[in-house]
Amino acid sequence: MYRAAITGTGVFTPSEVITNAELVTAFNAYADKYNAAHAGQIAAGDLPAKAHSSVDFIVAASGIEQRHVIDKTGVLDPDRMYPHLRARTDEEPSLMAEIGVDAINTALAQAGISADQVDLVICAASNIERAYPAVAVEIQQLIGAGGFAFDMNVACSSATFGIQTAADMIRTGSVRTAVVVNPEITSAHLEWRDRDCHFIFGDVATATVLQRSEDAKGEHFIIRSTRCATVFSNNIRNNAGFMRMARDQMEDRRDMQFIQNGRKVFKEVLPLVSQHMADHMADEGITADDLKRLWLHQANKAMNDYIGKKVLGREPAPGEQPNILQDYANTSSAGSIIAFAQNSDDLKPGDLGIICSFGAGYSVGSVVVEKA
Repeated sequence: MYRAAITGTGVFTPSEVITNAELVTAFNAYADKYNAAHAGQIAAGDLPAKAHSSVDFIVAASGIEQRHVIDKTGVLDPDRMYPHLRARTDEEPSLMAEIGVDAINTALAQAGISADQVDLVICAASNIERAYPAVAVEIQQLIGAGGFAFDMNVACSSATFGIQTAADMIRTGSVRTAVVVNPEITSAHLEWRDRDCHFIFGDVATATVLQRSEDAKGEHFIIRSTRCATVFSNNIRNNAGFMRMARDQMEDRRDMQFIQNGRKVFKEVLPLVSQHMADHMADEGITADDLKRLWLHQANKAMNDYIGKKVLGREPAPGEQPNILQDYANTSSAGSIIAFAQNSDDLKPGDLGIICSFGAGYSVGSVVVEKA
């Protein structure tokens, strides 16, 4: 059995930014147009009027201040309210592959290795651009990796599930070097016309290089332990899929985009994640005092504050549980990896931390790492 280590991370950040103020202006213009167009039905009580959003509401509900997106013009158009993403020919790289390769190149450079040393690519994301061929195999070809590749979808937990899968293969010797890439184009699955969620998501891609620890060329993190769990729930859902046409469901339907029952998610996910992390720590003989850092899924500041306090048994000290969602918003599976990539260089050899992501499924994955 070999020891797996994280030797490099990379983050691709789109150049376009939507501030809360920009988003609110566009949404409120859309709401006004909708209310005017349906004034008769609203007055008759057949349809509810769409309420305005506000910057204060968004910050209080989520802690989000802005988000990066691949295209902002379509999102901010009150007559459209979703991004303009150019259709590509079958001979061109897919958008997911393109941004994934960017993040991978950064991660490989940090690890000090070339792509031809990679023998496993896992594309782990909340939405995959197509059913087949696998985007992971496309990425494998684009970077010039060997071995094999496959896609994985466990919603917001995809990155940690991917890390456990890659780490297990390294431990058993079936692969030597792996890349887990998380290209999250969440702007394309968000319902920007829904006040309760129009502010939640942003686009990004992250990548994590895993190797046998003996192959690490510089500073790295030993993967001490991984743990994943799932419990079925309908409270976070997207019903779009390949059988949509067969079911005569091609119309613009609300359940064909991201939808959640936020109150139930908050109530049910927080104890699930907190207990999962506590049990993982107990089985590894780790106490709260042993932890130097928590890199949590970046969905909601209040959720992270609750989990951090529950796991540590106290309020997290500044920097102990870094949040990045104020700048990136919720980037699904990529959030905990952004937090890790941007807030791990200062740890010293022997320091312990936990990468944890959670979301639809329900699903939760945790990775205990030690700075080497």
